[in-house]
Amino acid sequence: MRTVDVLIVVAFVAYAATNGIRHRRQASKNLEEYFLAGRTLPGWKAGLSMAATQFAADTPLLVTGIVAVSGVFGLWQLWIFAVTFLLMGFVLAGAWRRAGVLTDAELTEVRYAGTAAAVLRAVKAFYLGTIINCVSLGWVLFAAAKIAEPFLLWNLWLPPGLFDVAVVAVEWVGVPLSLGGLDDPEVWTKTASNAISLGLILTVTLLYSATGGLRSVADTDVVQIGIMVAGTLAFTTIVVVEVGGLAAMTDQLRATFATGGPGGITPDEILAFTPGHAKDATWTTLSLLGVLWLINSVSDGTGYLAQRSMACRSDRDAKTAAVVFTFSQVLVRSLLWLPLGIGLLVLFPPDPGLAPGLLRGDREASFVRGMAELLPVGVMGLMLTGMLAALASTVDSHLNWGASYWTNDLYKRFFCQAWRKREPSGRSLVWVARGSNLVILLIAVVIMTQLTSINQAWQINLLFGAGLGVVQVLRWVWWRMNAWAEIAAMLTSAALAPVLLASFGDDQQALRLLILATAATAAALAAVWIKGPEEEAGLIAFYRRVRPVGFWGPIATAVDPTAAGPARLVRALGATVLCSMTVFCLLVGIGTWLVGSPAPTWMPSRGLWVGCLLFVGLAVCPVWYRLGYGSERDQEVP
Repeated sequence: MRTVDVLIVVAFVAYAATNGIRHRRQASKNLEEYFLAGRTLPGWKAGLSMAATQFAADTPLLVTGIVAVSGVFGLWQLWIFAVTFLLMGFVLAGAWRRAGVLTDAELTEVRYAGTAAAVLRAVKAFYLGTIINCVSLGWVLFAAAKIAEPFLLWNLWLPPGLFDVAVVAVEWVGVPLSLGGLDDPEVWTKTASNAISLGLILTVTLLYSATGGLRSVADTDVVQIGIMVAGTLAFTTIVVVEVGGLAAMTDQLRATFATGGPGGITPDEILAFTPGHAKDATWTTLSLLGVLWLINSVSDGTGYLAQRSMACRSDRDAKTAAVVFTFSQVLVRSLLWLPLGIGLLVLFPPDPGLAPGLLRGDREASFVRGMAELLPVGVMGLMLTGMLAALASTVDSHLNWGASYWTNDLYKRFFCQAWRKREPSGRSLVWVARGSNLVILLIAVVIMTQLTSINQAWQINLLFGAGLGVVQVLRWVWWRMNAWAEIAAMLTSAALAPVLLASFGDDQQALRLLILATAATAAALAAVWIKGPEEEAGLIAFYRRVRPVGFWGPIATAVDPTAAGPARLVRALGATVLCSMTVFCLLVGIGTWLVGSPAPTWMPSRGLWVGCLLFVGLAVCPVWYRLGYGSERDQEVP
């Protein structure tokens, strides 16, 4: 790294650290100020904060690996979540905010009642805040080590005696943390250097996240996503220029892999957006894509997405946050990464003799190799800062989110109120939250040392959350849902996921997800049938407070005889579907033009295909905007 690059990195670190100090007094008042920024975030900032969290350091590596091994069509397993995000925005974001809770776990005791609701709250707080959250953090840290290794060379910068202490420490731990693994003769030197890099990055992130709360997180996220977009655009431009332009890139890909690419994939399969040309576009895979937006652990926004919605200053802002997030997350960043992933595949083709199990990891590492070999001074600093900032934005959100469960749900609700029969002060809870950040981070570091690839961790997390999606949406739109249904879904998921992991390989991930989702949903519906709905008084109180859309029948009538019933849900779903159409049409249309993807077999030409997609995507914009924003007044929390 040159001096200019170092200065760019240092400037961001200084901004992040001072940002936490600036907000520390407000964040220290109480949990609402600490975890929800006093419910004052504008929609655009909340949306960009969500996007920054998912614009993580691990994601471009994951995308690069998927494009090389499964082709562009493989990215639909990420893109289909646009429907999830827009469902949260148009159907549920306002309801999340009106619920007036700090965490989605707390919502269980607002929606349900009795011992079952309390048990569900405790289990959710532990399951989501510790297991799901720490595994996610673990794979982000795993990716960060890959990014830091070629650039942050502490073995060359530190005095030998001081660095040797770090080497002795990592050798004692015995867990390699380098790209080459134990086969690399310098494995412990690189592991020590990576450990120092991670330690410094996480110290800064922990400092501003734990000190300034969500305000610091959101402010830093906005700067981070700006840096990352600028750096990625520069990186993509350099790669495309290096291969001779967009058209030349496609031609070289077809020439290089004319006889088969990684794992035997053909050029058309690499470039295809649609199933007609895609690799392994089986009915099982297509069925999964049809329901993946619903069968996932964040189907209703549960987690830090709901947290950002609850932190917004109005219901309209909460809705806008989801829309800004979706366009930033699915459309903008994908259009940057598509030509980048294809270009890196052309510039750094994989070793034909590489074992299939190592191929994805090799392709993930090609992203870092491209940075090291292609980026000039200044751009390198910008891109590295963007990657490190992306790591920070993801870590800060997961720490803040995970600590909210530990503090608000486990410590306050069960340790203080239920067991010790006392009400903790707001300031003491903030200090518990700050300590929780550190413990969660340590657990994630331990998990990181056990991972072998980013995709492995992502697939495991997806599987464990697949059984929760349907019931989480149903609790908002169907009055008959009860706490036992959610408990049944969680127990089924926890019991069945390890069995499916042992019985089916990674190439059968779609089948694993469908089996788990079906079993968990069936268990939940059985619990609904056996136990029946919650008490009417509790349901009426929930409806008055939240005003959910959907099938609330007798409850809605008891509160307001003139209630519109499912009509509000139909309008919201219409906005969700049409806005999703805009996102996907623009993504496929512009993406096809950028990388030269083949048109579907039934379309006469690629140009006509691109034109139709762009026309439809833009034409439906006024319709979904009117359905989503103009059909009813936003309801505010009293």
